[in-house]
Amino acid sequence: MIAISLQSGSSGNCIYVESHGVRLLLDAGISGKQAEQRLAAHGRDIRSVHAIILSHDHADHVRSAGIFQRKFKLPIYVTPATLAAARNWCDLGELHDVRLFRSGAVLEFGEVAVQTLRTPHDAADGVGFVVQAGGARLGVLTDLGHVFDSLAQAVATLDGVILESNYDEEMLEHGAYPYFLKQRIRGPHGHLSNAEAARLLLEQGRRRLRWAYLAHLSQENNTPELALSAHRHALGAAFPLRVASRYHASEVMEL
Repeated sequence: MIAISLQSGSSGNCIYVESHGVRLLLDAGISGKQAEQRLAAHGRDIRSVHAIILSHDHADHVRSAGIFQRKFKLPIYVTPATLAAARNWCDLGELHDVRLFRSGAVLEFGEVAVQTLRTPHDAADGVGFVVQAGGARLGVLTDLGHVFDSLAQAVATLDGVILESNYDEEMLEHGAYPYFLKQRIRGPHGHLSNAEAARLLLEQGRRRLRWAYLAHLSQENNTPELALSAHRHALGAAFPLRVASRYHASEVMEL
């Protein structure tokens, strides 16, 4: 199994996962041109992707779903509530191939299974993803709200994870955001901090995980250096850690 973060952050999110001949895009929050070019730089043709699966309705995850479908002829997998809410955030345009699923369902694509994990993030019907194929398990887990039981249980089973590490607590506390927005971010329906994400990996993921990519970092309330420092303090300097860029595609991650 391989994964490529095409972009991660409030400016747009899109993750490519490939295994056993199945090619998937998780979210569609970047432009069609960016997605096409960034995949091509890794020798992949976006038109060969089998499906887009949407995690939740916020614009940085769904804004280009209609373009991806119409330009590249890709089916969209989405929950009914997410689709309805996404239309309120974005002009998705006419959609021709929408395949609805219930949050918590397992989606099957040949030998690849995608478990959708309900999240308490402040979206209409948000999910995270665990992709399984050939004995390897990859988590793509952002916009989580807080650490909940099924999240912790899932992380303990993963070989690799792309995990939200959204904010540094001190930067958020002393930053320029208004009080209500600070409360939303650090509340039970917002995002995981560096410390929360690091503690989750230490308590649940350390025994099995081969690597972790830290994702969805806030531009205003975090830095890659702070996120890495928090996780290295918890997991040790030898544990393989990277940060998913909010501007560029990552290297190929392998399991």
